[in-house]
Amino acid sequence: MSEVLTPSEAFKHAAKEGERRLDQSLLELLSTGFIAGFTIVFGIIGLGLVHGVFGAGSGAAGELAGALAFALGVVFLVVGRAELFSENFFDPVAALVQNKQPSGVPKLLRLWGVTFALNLIGGGLFALVFAVDGVLPTAALEALASFAEEIAERNSLAHLFKGIAGGALVILLSFLLAASTSLGSRIALSFMTGFLLELGPFDHVVVTGLHLIVGMLSGAEVGGWTFAQSLTLVTAGNLMGGLGLVTMTHIAQAKG
Repeated sequence: MSEVLTPSEAFKHAAKEGERRLDQSLLELLSTGFIAGFTIVFGIIGLGLVHGVFGAGSGAAGELAGALAFALGVVFLVVGRAELFSENFFDPVAALVQNKQPSGVPKLLRLWGVTFALNLIGGGLFALVFAVDGVLPTAALEALASFAEEIAERNSLAHLFKGIAGGALVILLSFLLAASTSLGSRIALSFMTGFLLELGPFDHVVVTGLHLIVGMLSGAEVGGWTFAQSLTLVTAGNLMGGLGLVTMTHIAQAKG
């Protein structure tokens, strides 16, 4: 088998993985969603630590180093086989299309709903560890609070369109992972995606939500309404970019 699959082969591989995800027991689904939440927090904390070391006036060097640190969290996520919310767009939808099973939609909605909730719950609970006084340096806490406040200050269109870009990027990663057959390439792809996601920064609803939660625990002044509004807009953008743009066009490519 070649190292990179053809679009048709990748689609079949993704559909098989999608069947596995749709058929997970509730316990497995809860566990993988929870693990993904606290795993991605390591990337966010790494970002804060690096910016704390570089300082507020570090400019481009600090931005690049921070994005590299965050990208490690995405590598942990992919290699550990945990699942973020929008990761579940391509593979399960491919399974429904491949098997021509519209009756599987309730399973799909269950997968999305449970994963979304457990990503935020798992990450939010783990973020409490780093909120304990003395666990993180003051400079890192200040950086994490600043990130959250920057997210909260974005206008609605910025949230939506950053969400479109972030959704497209993460689901593109899902397709590329389905097309790849080696661990090395999976690590490289996940690292590059995490780097670009944070460098943008582009919005993924779970990452953005956990950025806000970690920031609020670090002292950021972000209200509940702002938090809910940000998540709603980014989720809409992720659906448009990840499900509408990338998932459907790759399915059309493979089926064509």
